[in-house]
Amino acid sequence: MKLLYFAWVRERIGLSDETIEPPAHVGTVADLLDWLRTRGEGYEAALVEPAAIRVALDRDHAEHDASIIGIREVALFPPMTGG
Repeated sequence: MKLLYFAWVRERIGLSDETIEPPAHVGTVADLLDWLRTRGEGYEAALVEPAAIRVALDRDHAEHDASIIGIREVALFPPMTGG
């Protein structure tokens, strides 16, 4: 699975993207965010408020209870405002 990070999520994690294989118990977006937070200080800082993170699964916006099983690309980004 490829993860894409945008805006301050990218800045705090220190990567724009990476390819990972989450553990078997990670089945939803919420599970993924929880697991990612355990991967180091940058991840913890970026995901300290997981409810604020917006997600796209294979380029479709998704809620945190959405399954990630079979998903090839997950994009994580903070809320955006127009203007």
